[in-house]
Amino acid sequence: MVFPKVGNIATTSVVTIGINSSISDAVKKMFSSEHRNIVVTEGNTFRIMRVTDILNMKARGVNLESSLKDSNLPVIPVVNKEKTVLYTMEYLNSETEYVCAVKDDGSLYGLISHTDIISSIDPDTLMDNFCLVDFLKLGKRSKWIKKDLKTAELLCEMAKDSFESVIVVEDLKPIGIFTTKDVIRVVEKNEDLNLPISRYMSSPVETIGKNSSVKEAIEFLKKKHYKRVIVVNDDGKMSGVVSQKELIATTYSRWAALTKEYQKELDDINSALISKNIKYEEMASRDPLTNLYNRYKFLKLYESSHKTMLERDNDMSLIMVDIDYFKKINDTYGHNVGDRVIVEVSKTLQDSLRNIDMVCRWGGEEFVILLPAVNIDNTLLIAEKLRSNIERLRVEGANEVTASFGVSSVKRDDDISSVVNRADVALYLAKSSGRNCVKKAD
Repeated sequence: MVFPKVGNIATTSVVTIGINSSISDAVKKMFSSEHRNIVVTEGNTFRIMRVTDILNMKARGVNLESSLKDSNLPVIPVVNKEKTVLYTMEYLNSETEYVCAVKDDGSLYGLISHTDIISSIDPDTLMDNFCLVDFLKLGKRSKWIKKDLKTAELLCEMAKDSFESVIVVEDLKPIGIFTTKDVIRVVEKNEDLNLPISRYMSSPVETIGKNSSVKEAIEFLKKKHYKRVIVVNDDGKMSGVVSQKELIATTYSRWAALTKEYQKELDDINSALISKNIKYEEMASRDPLTNLYNRYKFLKLYESSHKTMLERDNDMSLIMVDIDYFKKINDTYGHNVGDRVIVEVSKTLQDSLRNIDMVCRWGGEEFVILLPAVNIDNTLLIAEKLRSNIERLRVEGANEVTASFGVSSVKRDDDISSVVNRADVALYLAKSSGRNCVKKAD
């Protein structure tokens, strides 16, 4: 369950103006852009001026030519655009309607409102059986008015109580709605405010039944691009208004609860997958018969060891080992005995070396050994010790077992193929010299 990032849902087409500009300039810029608000910038501090703020200023007789710096506009909280939308919840559940999405340097990236969050919610994650009527019992009563109320009186009430919208009712049935968008239209056109609100309200009103689910309400808001749903009963009479804020709070509370509920299960699954991955990776790195490293793993180990050798300016050597007359052992005693010989030789090699030395089954009856921090002279002594220990082996079902050794030092510019080729030449020399001996590369 993934929460969207703030930057992915923020509205980036934001109208801004500097704090030192006048209120009237901000009003003109806001109205000309047909926005309901404007962001006032002061460095990395952001304030917002809404239509209701303009109405308040007019009601208080504020000089619109004065500076925005003196208007005491509310500061908008900020959230980094890389954070998830959950970081905005503490603000959107309070009286603040907006949050600024900012970049790493604190500069403005965009603005987030209830609308942006509501548009990002996936209805499939919501509660189909949680009905709107449950919200109406908990939410505060919306503002309802009669159609003959004077527009001027309503604007004063909206300014005083910061209403974003009011519902116009007749016989308790919604017949119109008046929002801040309508306020902009009325003010901009300098309409006659003595006329009743029925002259300027938006009508007809689209409603939703009180028994509708949260999912249906969310889909309704997304489709209509509304900030609220007007809820009616079976007779079409007003039951109330549910805002985006209330829907968001319940939606994300439920989402967070589900996440918490299944977090332990997800953690257990994740741990099991990690454990299996380690197990499979180990299996893919080992030869199934001897449990030595396989060729693929050895190539990886060589790369890291060679890098360390260069960093520390150390020596490093490589030994190739081949069991003598192994085909004859298989032909004479059978493949089961041949496998037993390979296993016993591999154990002897491991038991005779240090923990940091790396032994690999190269293929068939061949082995490769990498000796970090060992020069060629000491490698020859180690190879001779290994040869002697193998010669003393007694494997059930087989006669004497011996092996031939080719030794090479690792040069600074060696890749794995070049050093193995030199050790292989030395191994061929050991075989042509009668086997059961150690030879080094030129």
